[in-house]
Amino acid sequence: MSTESAGTSTAANADGAAPGSADDDQLLVLTAVLLTPAQFPSVLGDDYPEVCAGLGLEPYEQGYGLVLGQDGRGARWTVVTDDVSLVACAVAAWDCGMEYDLSPNEDSVVEALPGWPLALAVAAPGVPEPHDPEPEEGGPAVLRPPDAGRWGPAQRRLGADEIALRWAVWREQVEDGVTFVDPGARPHAGVQRALAEARAYVAAPPPPGRIRSAFAAGEARTLRVDGPGWSMVARTDDIAFVLLDDQPGEILPVGRGPELPGLLRSLEALAVRPA
Repeated sequence: MSTESAGTSTAANADGAAPGSADDDQLLVLTAVLLTPAQFPSVLGDDYPEVCAGLGLEPYEQGYGLVLGQDGRGARWTVVTDDVSLVACAVAAWDCGMEYDLSPNEDSVVEALPGWPLALAVAAPGVPEPHDPEPEEGGPAVLRPPDAGRWGPAQRRLGADEIALRWAVWREQVEDGVTFVDPGARPHAGVQRALAEARAYVAAPPPPGRIRSAFAAGEARTLRVDGPGWSMVARTDDIAFVLLDDQPGEILPVGRGPELPGLLRSLEALAVRPA
């Protein structure tokens, strides 16, 4: 299959064959995302190896780029490339409102997987509506987005993404009267468990991607920490927010207190950062 940004371009199947005729094997690129230990679609898993396993990929340290698009018949395809820098440049350009022709070289294509692992609200012009290709006998299963319509791990991780993206907005809500969970004076069982598991990461580092660090204002960093059934978003110079699978829709602010600053410093020292 070949690939082009918002136009046409090419990508190959794992066996090098294109899914369709010469007229149909062009991939109309709709979007692309990075899949690296420091940056991956959180909705797909708590850490980098978990996300790779869900896509049938080896969790190589250098990571991948995922290119999502439609072929000439409208079928959904996800092209996996090991040209991470190319995808990073494309994503950065698109984020700035610039055009970028994302056309991975055939030698960089790892695999073309049927379906999309993420939900997209856009479609390529001039082709049929997005639909899953017919599964091939012995081929990979069709990728489908996780169900984020009801509360569960996917929705919990999406909620943490939103807090990390709009930290100032959520922080203002706390200042406007939301009650803190004080892990000392007012213990909360779910928060205590999440903090305990986060502390355990310091002694036994978790799989790559469970602790991620991103830029924040000043010299601070935004930390994203995930574990079985919980997500935490924190600023190294401020508070933390915890989300739990067993408390649908609740966002629990955790005050700094005497222990949180030290925990955040230790987690930051273990975190992976975007290149």
